Amino acid sequence: MMDRLQGLNASQKEAVTTLQGPLLVLAGAGTGKTRVITVRMAELIRNGVPPDRILSVTFTNKAAREMAERTRSLLGRRLPSKPVISTFHSLCVKILRQTADLLGYPKDFAIYDRGDQESTARSVLRDIRVQEKQMRPGELLSRISRWKMAGVLPQFATEAVEDDLDFLAAVAYRKYQAHLKQQGAVDFDDLLLLTTQLFAERDDVLDYYQQRFHSVQIDEYQDTNGVQFELVQALVREHNNICVVGDDDQSIYGWRGAEVEHILNFQNYFPGAKVVRLEENYRCTDKILEAANRLVRFNSSRHDKTLYANKQSPNDIRIIEFPDEVKEAEGVVGEIEMLRDRHNVPLQNIAVLFRTNEQPRLFETEFRRKRIPYVLIGGSSFFDRKETRDLLAYLKTIVKPTDEISLLRIINTPARGIGGMTIEKILARAVRSGQSFWDAVPAAAQDGEVNARAVTALNQFHSTLDRYRRELEESPQRMGETVKSLIQEIGYESEIAKQYKEPDQQQVRMTILEQFVDSIAQYAERTTDPTLNGFLEETALTGRDEENDTDEQMKDQAVRLMTMHSAKGLEFPMVYLVGMEEGLLPHHRSLDAEGKAIEEERRLAYVGVTRAMDYLTLTRAAGRMKWGKRRDAIPSRFLDEMMESASDRTLAVDEEALATE
Repeated sequence: MMDRLQGLNASQKEAVTTLQGPLLVLAGAGTGKTRVITVRMAELIRNGVPPDRILSVTFTNKAAREMAERTRSLLGRRLPSKPVISTFHSLCVKILRQTADLLGYPKDFAIYDRGDQESTARSVLRDIRVQEKQMRPGELLSRISRWKMAGVLPQFATEAVEDDLDFLAAVAYRKYQAHLKQQGAVDFDDLLLLTTQLFAERDDVLDYYQQRFHSVQIDEYQDTNGVQFELVQALVREHNNICVVGDDDQSIYGWRGAEVEHILNFQNYFPGAKVVRLEENYRCTDKILEAANRLVRFNSSRHDKTLYANKQSPNDIRIIEFPDEVKEAEGVVGEIEMLRDRHNVPLQNIAVLFRTNEQPRLFETEFRRKRIPYVLIGGSSFFDRKETRDLLAYLKTIVKPTDEISLLRIINTPARGIGGMTIEKILARAVRSGQSFWDAVPAAAQDGEVNARAVTALNQFHSTLDRYRRELEESPQRMGETVKSLIQEIGYESEIAKQYKEPDQQQVRMTILEQFVDSIAQYAERTTDPTLNGFLEETALTGRDEENDTDEQMKDQAVRLMTMHSAKGLEFPMVYLVGMEEGLLPHHRSLDAEGKAIEEERRLAYVGVTRAMDYLTLTRAAGRMKWGKRRDAIPSRFLDEMMESASDRTLAVDEEALATE
């Protein structure tokens, strides 16, 4: 035990050795929360809790993997079982794969991706005669997602409407959900909502999982939304052995349903809860933390805490004003060039953080002009590319022939002589007769509704899908080779050559096909019992994990460009926080909103500041171009709040200090 606790500070030890009842660990930025979570699991096991009765939940697959690796390293011996370390969504998939039939869904339900959802939403809006200019499919999905994250079932959505569009969306929500259920499918938000519904309606299922888990830990608790909160409350209701770890000062995801009140009011929800504050920061210098502490104290809704530094530094925070946004980009990139060339500073040690996705354009231009390698973190996801979505639709159709959303996406992609009119006629017959699309084909052919050529193409396509279904079932370890053969047989590569005339564009698309085949082969290689459904399930979860390709990108010898939202959880020796102006940070959408919005923007600035380990530079432009006209820019209020003096300081890099590092 002493070895395990060695090196922990007093607060960390207190958190690690509190093993019963509700526990709130307020873990400030850089205070070693992951170590606390993993050591606490080891302590639970040492004190007699069976490993598989410990549930540790976090938000991303990356965080779950890191936690599992650290736990294995810490325990250092073979155990009869291991803790369940999972994301919320992965946990709910496992539960629903065993119990979905109790809610009227098949246990082999499909998980719809964004494209599937939009197709369904478009169809539903057409059914209720709402034109796209009134409400686009994306707007409907946004409202539905908001309700689902809050735990609102479709039959109760009309009670939560705020305007006329909300009322239309509530009607559409019921039809949307009915369509998913009819197709034996769920969307990403359903994984949590349906599990919560199951726990509310089936005492036997809830009782099983309450008994299954003796101790529950939740990481990044400040990011929980309404349905996640309900799920956690239900799971621990009988024993209240719950430990939540988080930092209200880093709650920055209100726009996607996170409710900071869950961590602020933890002691009200779980009376008698113990609170442990982790305040010793091992990441940032004292100067950086002083500014961060001053900034966040301007928020009224927060737990009282003050971070203190484990390391001291003579380097002050710098604030630099530039005449305009072009000079800002030139100045920052020019300084980075000097750091690389004169002081051999590794480029991967430097991050440029910004508030909006529009800001990096000028920086990218300047990095390219000076031939400085950079990587933009959090760009377009591999899983959102058309080629990936097409191939996933093929595999979904192979697994589940009745998945009509996926089938309709690829039935004539690449073109195989099955036209839109043919598809519409068969769909209409399927709706009239209550049949699936494929079941309706023979009757439509017999009645002459579709011509012989189209029938031949349909039969050939159906036969191809059947053949690959058998191959994938019989030889799951060869999934990569089988999918590669499928891509070649359907002529997808030729389709790319037809659609994109530029060789560079063709190469990009061909690389996506290659990466897709690699991903399925890697899945088969690392999985004990691979199945096509298992691959699709893993991909559905990973593709929505907010990770993008950060792990791979972070290996590059290049400057990191990213939004402050993407930077959460990361750290860099040198950070440039750019665009520190009213309208950018805080964002203009928050300026007219209530105080909660400004407080979240302030927390976002706090997250940005606390990514810096040793050097922090804040920049702003005196003016920016807007709609073709140069306009004055107002310095961000957060600059004044951070600094003891309200005056700007335009400083050059302290080259002498850098040379001694």
